[in-house]
Amino acid sequence: MGLPLIVFDAAYGENERKMRIDMMNDAAEMLEAAGLKNITAYNDESKHPGIGIHEMGTARMGRDPKTSVLNAHNQMHTVKNVFNTDGACMTSASCVNPSLTYMALTARAADFAVKEMKKGTL
Repeated sequence: MGLPLIVFDAAYGENERKMRIDMMNDAAEMLEAAGLKNITAYNDESKHPGIGIHEMGTARMGRDPKTSVLNAHNQMHTVKNVFNTDGACMTSASCVNPSLTYMALTARAADFAVKEMKKGTL
């Protein structure tokens, strides 16, 4: 039997391809507006998802178990002793590294878990 495994199948779709081209063009335009010269934009589609970004949104946080996996404490709705504090809980990302946010989510979830364990509810 063994342990159950989660299998991910991730790929870029048409919308992601269009967004890459738009980002590439916007970046070149901003660099030109800043006074840079000889800008060469590129779109390397050979890279697979995850090579240089933080994937987010695969285990969304929300109030309704029908539309989200995690509650406000990053605790699974259906498995109360499982907490997920990486970027999966976020539905979007900004243009900065989210590591400090992950650390804050982890600290908050751990604090909640300890309090629940002391109450005997977890």
